[in-house]
Amino acid sequence: MTSSESTAVSVTDNHGLLIDAVAGPGVLYGLTGVIADHQGDIGACSIIENTAEGARIYFEIRTPQSPPLEVMLRDLRALPIVRRVDVVKSMERIYGKRIIIMGGGAQVAQVAIGAIVEADRHNIRGEHISVDTIPLVGEQQLADAVRAVPRLPRARALVLAGSLMGGEIEVAVRDVRKTGLLVISLNMAGSVPDAADLVVTDPVQAGVMAVMAVADTAKFTVEKLKRRVF
Repeated sequence: MTSSESTAVSVTDNHGLLIDAVAGPGVLYGLTGVIADHQGDIGACSIIENTAEGARIYFEIRTPQSPPLEVMLRDLRALPIVRRVDVVKSMERIYGKRIIIMGGGAQVAQVAIGAIVEADRHNIRGEHISVDTIPLVGEQQLADAVRAVPRLPRARALVLAGSLMGGEIEVAVRDVRKTGLLVISLNMAGSVPDAADLVVTDPVQAGVMAVMAVADTAKFTVEKLKRRVF
């Protein structure tokens, strides 16, 4: 989006800013200083590229009505470290909530079928739900991956798809649930099903239920379920 088009963006939205800057130390400090001076509330920041040729940095920010967003853009573009500033749609508006599926390849694929089909149904009605998968084996590898999910932007639910999970994976599941992450487990051997919010036997149904649980367009609330194993 060009600077002339940015005036059409509502300042009450969550804005995405894609900034092309020179390389070197202090770049992030300079950019965030201007954003803070204009009362911008940074919700997310990603360094997309950082090489000797330059840096590409993405911010998601909320701005008040006054001063307007255009004033912040002007001051950002005036910085000597900045080459270009583009206003883009936020990742929340484009990719939306994320469902993360991990575990054995065959089970992950089946869960993904249910999640993708259900997400399509809700996205047609205005939702923005995306599905991410990672086929992964090994207790420690899976435990590390589970603990990393709350650090992923916009992650709302995790589905553990496998035939045997326990030990350190169970500990990791209990840890991430404390952050508010919804965890669904297939009905498998091991102790992970005991630690999950929901246990679903059919992998396709597990994917469907994960999407329904996070979708605003679905009338499905995990807390209202009278049982947790299906």
